[in-house]
Amino acid sequence: MADTARPLRVLVYSNDADTRHQVITAVGRRPAAELPEFEYLEVATGAVVLDRVDAGEVDLAILDGESAPTGGLGLAKQLKDEVSDCPPVLVLTGRADDAWLASWSRAEGVVSHPIDAFRLVEAIVAVLRGRSAA
Repeated sequence: MADTARPLRVLVYSNDADTRHQVITAVGRRPAAELPEFEYLEVATGAVVLDRVDAGEVDLAILDGESAPTGGLGLAKQLKDEVSDCPPVLVLTGRADDAWLASWSRAEGVVSHPIDAFRLVEAIVAVLRGRSAA
């Protein structure tokens, strides 16, 4: 993609500001040369996630499954069930064994805590490539 492409709007949801910071730091402004720069929207509540995605303001949602009181896995499922043109969703699970929950939520990608920059970027690029190939 050209450098003049519109930045991708990436929503990062977690009730934990440290988790949001870890995700944004791990991914950076441009995780892959073929992708445009990322513009982040940090969100701490489930209601704002629903509002922003429903308004079409998000190109990729990264949702923390460990958030409380609204978990990212339930939010992913709700978004996929209720938003007709839902952007791709990547969920963060508490442990690798919880990957089946990501499948239930209909998320396109899953990465487990603790945040590993390489695995997270790899999953994001795979999700976005799948989205653009569709």
